[in-house]
Amino acid sequence: MGDIHGAFKALEQVMNLLDLQANDRLIFLGDYVDGWSESATVIEYLTALERQHHCIFIKGNHDIWCEEWLRGEKADDTWLLHGGQATVKSYKGLSRLQKERHLSFFERMPHYYVDDLNRLFVHAGFSSMHGPIREHFASNFSWDRTLWEMALAVDDRIGKGSDRYPQRLLLFSEIYIGHTPTTNYDVHEPMQACNVWNIDTGAAFNGRFTALNVETKEYWQSDVVQQLYPDEKGRNK
Repeated sequence: MGDIHGAFKALEQVMNLLDLQANDRLIFLGDYVDGWSESATVIEYLTALERQHHCIFIKGNHDIWCEEWLRGEKADDTWLLHGGQATVKSYKGLSRLQKERHLSFFERMPHYYVDDLNRLFVHAGFSSMHGPIREHFASNFSWDRTLWEMALAVDDRIGKGSDRYPQRLLLFSEIYIGHTPTTNYDVHEPMQACNVWNIDTGAAFNGRFTALNVETKEYWQSDVVQQLYPDEKGRNK
């Protein structure tokens, strides 16, 4: 599942398209909040969803900002300018108990997940040549763009056995990320570069929310989120 950014209508639309089975594993790549007006509703929905299905919720950079605010820290000015104001507004009227439950939800999110087929799921990326377990800066999990930029830049003629092939990409069979909207490249579907799949299809801006089956690569998308919230602007770039 790609970035949601408070677009509950888009999330609900896609979830209704999925024929979920009892043993399905749902992996969300982060950035559940900030942008559209229903961030608190998104979190309330996801906390209920994890009681019904096996869910893994990766932590994104916007989730870290929201977590800090829910913990009582001063709202980050950059956060407020990039969707945080809509999130704060969405929490008006929620009880202290609800906010505490949401804070607990954010606090237990992992920075990344590796499944039994050696597939990595992370919001943004990592920089260590030894993999995320040896990452020196935890912020890279939620902010790094070099992994995706590197995958995009690899010449197709360079094989995996070449000394010139990026060693980071050899650590995992596949890597799934969000964070960098594919709409930045005028692409409105999931993108693949080398063994990296980018599932952020711009739900925060002029794109859609996307769910991808990692086994078959079949994907489902919402309507353009702006059309679902015609009176709103979404996130600022």
